Amino acid sequence: MEDLFFMGGPIFMSILTILLIILCAWIIYHLFVFFKIKQLNKDKCLRLIKYGKSIGLFALIIGIFAQLIGFYQAFSAIEKASDISPAMVYAGIKTSMVSTLYGILIYLFSIMLWFVASIIIERKS
Repeated sequence: MEDLFFMGGPIFMSILTILLIILCAWIIYHLFVFFKIKQLNKDKCLRLIKYGKSIGLFALIIGIFAQLIGFYQAFSAIEKASDISPAMVYAGIKTSMVSTLYGILIYLFSIMLWFVASIIIERKS
């Protein structure tokens, strides 16, 4: 797992991990406020929970951006080199997809959390 983290680029993978932590904290905090403190009405809480889905979408976009930067760096290296084997190109493409896959997983997790949280809020009120 640690190998994938460093393969995907520690800067972008760290940003994606921070976004994952923020996403979980955001949804858990607003569920806690809705149930325990009761300062929010149902509609406002559902709107705030939906922002968690936007955080997941932002993580997906960051993952795609990291892949595009990886493609740019790989193509620049291919341009400078004279003889590149296809296996080397495929390995570069595989490496560039790690951050995108992580971003997609974070987005899917955010949709799942949003769905479960909205069902819990709807049933509670």
